[in-house]
Amino acid sequence: MQYSATTGKILMLIVLTLFIIIPQTGCGSQEPVSKTEFCLNTTCTITIYDMGSSDAEEIITDAFKEIRGYENLLSKTVEGSDIWNINHAGGQPVTVDPATTEVLQLGLEMARISGGKFDITIGRASDLWDFAGEDPHVPEQQALEEAIATVDYGNLIIDENSITLTDPDAAIDLGGIAKGYIADRTGEFLKEQGVERAIIDLGGNILALGDKSHKEEGQAWTIGIERPYSDRTELIGSIEVKDATVVTSGIYERKFEENGILYHHVLDPQTGYPAETDLESVTITAKRGNSAFCDGLSTVCLMLGREEALALVQRLQQEYPDMGLEAAFIDKNDDMVQTDGMKVRLTEDTENAEDTEKEE
Repeated sequence: MQYSATTGKILMLIVLTLFIIIPQTGCGSQEPVSKTEFCLNTTCTITIYDMGSSDAEEIITDAFKEIRGYENLLSKTVEGSDIWNINHAGGQPVTVDPATTEVLQLGLEMARISGGKFDITIGRASDLWDFAGEDPHVPEQQALEEAIATVDYGNLIIDENSITLTDPDAAIDLGGIAKGYIADRTGEFLKEQGVERAIIDLGGNILALGDKSHKEEGQAWTIGIERPYSDRTELIGSIEVKDATVVTSGIYERKFEENGILYHHVLDPQTGYPAETDLESVTITAKRGNSAFCDGLSTVCLMLGREEALALVQRLQQEYPDMGLEAAFIDKNDDMVQTDGMKVRLTEDTENAEDTEKEE
């Protein structure tokens, strides 16, 4: 599932240091059962920590079937999907699954929150860049201008489960928000099957189900934040969460270089070119069930830049006090700014504390 629109999840220039979220967990009384598959255009892993291997393996297999089912609804590249049908309807209404309607409604909410910087009707422009292809290149200016002329979330009309994209030349791309929605639904599916403790990793979209409950009741999961370009060998820091979602967007995620210039996949819907931002990554956390919102918000924040993004999150904390929103931003100077409740523990601080303990 590709999204080169106003993001992200997918978040890019200069030294490009960014977050990739990976779970750091320990073993409890039950051996964890894990499975990894490639779907949603990324590597996805589901790990269950509180169930016997036979039951857990069956549930995980069924969970991946659920994931692929949603992908077949929401991907613009799967022929016959709801999004494919909308994009090829020539401006006529299309009846879609209620899940598709939910994601589209959230996409419009993110468009309003961002003042149009996040726009799910950027599909024609993202197709021109083809960041997920084998040979991406900078599009021809005329083609890009024609594509950008079709970007306008105001042309998306939602009437219950009847969807109309009034511009027949426009196209929807949900890559910046769909993974979060699918993470939420996968978490719900696991809960329905009796799973209480699990980690769902959909390529940068982490859902921590329940708590770790290893050595003590209610122990938090530790989610490591990978240091950019370290090939998953080095962590820049970590956070502790319980029954929560953690989403990171960064400008390192999909990119290519042409004529000495680095181009990233987070496109500005007003220009069609990679968005200019002083941020290299954004990590958003919230209570479980809000992965879709965090997915879109991480992309919005990445595009807005540090000051506007911080102000937006602080405003949303007041508007949605029960969501538990927190955020951390890394700028191009490798400096981190966090909301008060985020509490990222930097690897450097951890190492210094360990050194002090040894000296004592």
